[in-house]
Amino acid sequence: MTTICTICARGGSKGVPRKNVRMLWGKPLIAYTIAQAQACTLIDAVYVSTDDDEIAQVARDCGAIVPFKRPAELATSQAGKLPVIVHLVEAIEAGGVTVDRIVDLDPTSPLRTIADITAAVALLDAQTDTVITGYPADKNPYFNMVEPQADGNIRLVKPLEGGIASRQAAPDVYAMNASIYVWHRASLEKGLWSGRTRLHEMPHERSVDIDSEIDFKLVELLMGEAREKDQGNG
Repeated sequence: MTTICTICARGGSKGVPRKNVRMLWGKPLIAYTIAQAQACTLIDAVYVSTDDDEIAQVARDCGAIVPFKRPAELATSQAGKLPVIVHLVEAIEAGGVTVDRIVDLDPTSPLRTIADITAAVALLDAQTDTVITGYPADKNPYFNMVEPQADGNIRLVKPLEGGIASRQAAPDVYAMNASIYVWHRASLEKGLWSGRTRLHEMPHERSVDIDSEIDFKLVELLMGEAREKDQGNG
């Protein structure tokens, strides 16, 4: 079985300009995700889809395969991620590679571990089409998430008969962290919700997705603390 890793990294970013190649503790941000994929024994090859020449060169320098420059229509802020992954996989297959399983890793989520990747892949069995990752949400639609109604009134997103007295009594819900996605090749076009989807739970501290300067600073802080801990243990 051939398992490929896809990493989608476009050049444009409004929240954190040039974030995919921004230096984080001495390395470009994307380098952390490439290294994690390379270190996972379940992944056979690492591919990067990008529209940006600098990102492409950094990815190649890190040992990833960049088979083409992503078309402009797939590199806008409105372009969905799934069409980008499908485009990359189809190009890989056109080059003669048989793809059985796809592991997509977001380059803006560098705090995941190799164990997270391995666990997510392990959940993709014959009865599962897609695996996603998330963490226990700090807001709950059954208890403290609200939305405006057509008449302007405010109500809970998912009210239950009798109400909920505390968040702890509400049904468990998770926030997707966009860190890891896993598909069979045959189920890739189903996306996330058209088949059977399972979730690998990650803690909040490994789920930070860099979308703003505050996110970048938080990742920098958490990574620095982890480095200090590792040095102390050494």
